[in-house]
Amino acid sequence: MVQSQLHPGVRWQFRIRSYIVLFILSVFTAAVLIPKLSDSFDFTFEITPGSGLVTLVVYIVAILLLGDIYARLAYNNWMYEFTDEGLRAERGIIWKRYSNVPYERIQNVDIHRGIIARMLGFSSIMIQTAGYSGQLGSEGYIPAVGANTAEQIREFLMKKITKRK
Repeated sequence: MVQSQLHPGVRWQFRIRSYIVLFILSVFTAAVLIPKLSDSFDFTFEITPGSGLVTLVVYIVAILLLGDIYARLAYNNWMYEFTDEGLRAERGIIWKRYSNVPYERIQNVDIHRGIIARMLGFSSIMIQTAGYSGQLGSEGYIPAVGANTAEQIREFLMKKITKRK
C-alpha cells in the first residue's frame, strides 16, 4: 500500500502547538538561566529607549520562524498506511516513532471534528483497540485526514472488523 500524508490543514495546528511550546520553553529557560548568569557575570549595559521593543520583536520573529520550521518538519514526517495486516504510522523529526495496529485488535473507530478542524476541512481518526489505555485514548490515531477520507477509512476498518466476527 501507499503511505499517505496528513491533511494540509493540520499545519496550523502543528504551528500553534509549536508556538506555545517554544514560548513556554523560552520563558522557563529565561527564568532559570538569567538569574544564574547574572550571578556569574557582571552585566553592565544600558537600556536605551526602544531597545526593549527591538528585543521583543526579535524574540517574536525567532519564535515564529522556529515554530514554522518545526511545523513543516512535523507535517512532512507524519505518514500512515493501511497494509494487509493493519495500520502502520510513522512520525517524528529527531526521534522516530513507528506504530502498528493489527486489524484483529481494532474494536471501534471514532471520527472527531473540532471547530477548527471543520473550518480547515479535516477530521481526526481514533482507532480504539482491545487492551490499550494510552494518553490519547486510542492506540491508532491519525490527527488529520480529509472529511471524505475519514469516512472511507472508517467504512474500510468497520468492514475489516465485521468480517472478523
